[in-house]
Amino acid sequence: MARYGKAASSKVKRAMHKRKRGTLKSGRSGKTVKSRKQAIAIGLSEARKRGAKVPRKRSKSKKRRSKKS
Repeated sequence: MARYGKAASSKVKRAMHKRKRGTLKSGRSGKTVKSRKQAIAIGLSEARKRGAKVPRKRSKSKKRRSKKS
């Protein structure tokens, strides 16, 4: 079973395209996004806002635990 829906995939694709052209801006600061990971994160967050099929964000405690091990 797929984790991400088609809508989420298209949002990420769009964000990656914008990043490559240099027109993708980050949230409040409005700085140009250069990082590939950040572009994916922006695409997924936009998809989440639209109600697309995207898994929930991992909690901070789980992130810390996986980094330590």
